[in-house]
Amino acid sequence: MSLSRHWWRALVKLVVIVCLGALFGIFLGNVAGGLSVALALVLLFWNIQLFRMERWLSSAESDPPEASGVWGRLFDHAYRLQRQSKEAQGRLASSLEYLQASLKSLRDAALITDPRGNIVWVNDSAETLLSITSVHDVGRPLLNLMRAPELSEYLSCGEYKSPLRMPPTPEQDKCLQVEVSIFGSGDRLIFVKDITEQYKLEMMRRDFVGNVSHELRTPLTVLKGYVENLGLLGDDVVTQIERPLSQMDMQVGRMELLLKDLLWLSRIESIENTDKTSPVHVGNLIVEIADGLRAAWPDRLISLSLSHEGLIFGDVIELHSAVSNLIVNALKYSDSESEVTVEWFARNDRPVLRVVDRGEGIEEHHIPRLTERFYRIDKSRSQSTGGTGLGLAIVKHVALSHNAELKIESVPGEGSVFSILFSAHDATL
Repeated sequence: MSLSRHWWRALVKLVVIVCLGALFGIFLGNVAGGLSVALALVLLFWNIQLFRMERWLSSAESDPPEASGVWGRLFDHAYRLQRQSKEAQGRLASSLEYLQASLKSLRDAALITDPRGNIVWVNDSAETLLSITSVHDVGRPLLNLMRAPELSEYLSCGEYKSPLRMPPTPEQDKCLQVEVSIFGSGDRLIFVKDITEQYKLEMMRRDFVGNVSHELRTPLTVLKGYVENLGLLGDDVVTQIERPLSQMDMQVGRMELLLKDLLWLSRIESIENTDKTSPVHVGNLIVEIADGLRAAWPDRLISLSLSHEGLIFGDVIELHSAVSNLIVNALKYSDSESEVTVEWFARNDRPVLRVVDRGEGIEEHHIPRLTERFYRIDKSRSQSTGGTGLGLAIVKHVALSHNAELKIESVPGEGSVFSILFSAHDATL
């Protein structure tokens, strides 16, 4: 029977009861009294049914009370909703148990915290890696157990696109990487990974590059001195070895430039995570760099569009290196008649440095690898331009050290656009 028919029956019953009450009142000579008795009986019946429903919902009984009409439909509907709720709770509990069992087997530490930062659940690896146990530490604030200013700042910022790396300290001999995901109503799923071996390998690589670069500078200086001295010999001798001397001088110069870039890149990497607090007027820096490059490239047109007057908190030497590398790169890989444009502006409160060239452009599959060390699209052309293959790697690390993003856009045959998007938090607008 449809729900509307049940309601019509209930309405008819109510009308019948009211009419019987009125007739009873007429018989007694008190119509209002008869109606009051009828309505009182209806309210009593409804209260009894509500009492039965409340008792059933608060008890452990599975089957609803027997009833007919609308109240039977209400009992059946409440029973169906109750059963669906229990099934959903069972599925959620099963999913949660499966998730916890999966996280429990991870070698990385996994923790769940509530919106206030208190620990709700941890896996077994958290005890090994962080000395946090489910027996003693559930309910305690995570930051009371992992006392690190960078972790506190990372968790409070609310932006977890990039993982947090926590280098070793006197209190913590491990290098930890923290990744956070938010779910539910502000709960956090936190993964902590031990990357100490990876960190040590990176340190070894940096030290190796730095040490080798330093050690090679001395023999290169000696070679350069001998080449210059040979060039001072008599014309009869120099004429015979002029071509080898020229090639030696060119290769020694390329090696010096390569060592200079390697040392500079190693320095940037070693201080990548340090705070940049010096205010830098990037507009003035661009003008200074452009004036120097115009003198070195007198036949090239470098146009400037500087609409932003704000400052960047950073390292002026690193920023000088990044800007000059981008402009020189644009000059090298574009036609001698084309224009290179340098723009400095603000977009959505973020300062943006953009270098635009009208060169050959870059195929899309090359773009993700352009910032790799020594990656070259055309090796023969790169050698002819004297590039070391480290310029864009230096730009990328300078951008990272300034909490900025390097963006590369290019259309083959039309040119390329290299942009550095700075964070609004690290600038004055």
